[in-house]
Amino acid sequence: MLGNSVFSCFVFYSTLLILKMYTLAVITGQVRLRKKAFANPEDAERHGGAHFCRTDSYVQRCQRAHLNDLENILPFLFLGAIYSMTGPSLVIAQGHFLVFFLGRVVHSVAYLFALKAPTRSLAYTVAQVPCVSMAIQILLTVGFNG
Repeated sequence: MLGNSVFSCFVFYSTLLILKMYTLAVITGQVRLRKKAFANPEDAERHGGAHFCRTDSYVQRCQRAHLNDLENILPFLFLGAIYSMTGPSLVIAQGHFLVFFLGRVVHSVAYLFALKAPTRSLAYTVAQVPCVSMAIQILLTVGFNG
């Protein structure tokens, strides 16, 4: 499968996206430690006492950014893998994967740094365009060949 240049390109961008998701998880953990805002009593006890079992608005912001990645990157992984098998042009596929990746990076940065609206929603929308395009192309390919 890695002999397929479109699939190899997809694997490259997918791996970058997974690393980005791991980075958000690490950031969330570091913010928890810095803010001393732990979700579980045993963690709070280990880091200063039960009163640190609490919420923090910035920890919640990091969690929302991570959750948003899960909600959007997981469907991309499915769509991109199937799309790669439909025989698309390498240049067009690279464009799809790159636009999605950049949109998700900008979205995460906008979320973490609370950038002015509509930065985050524009980044979200830009990243959705290649997903919708891939989904349509998959349906057209399967509909005509299935």
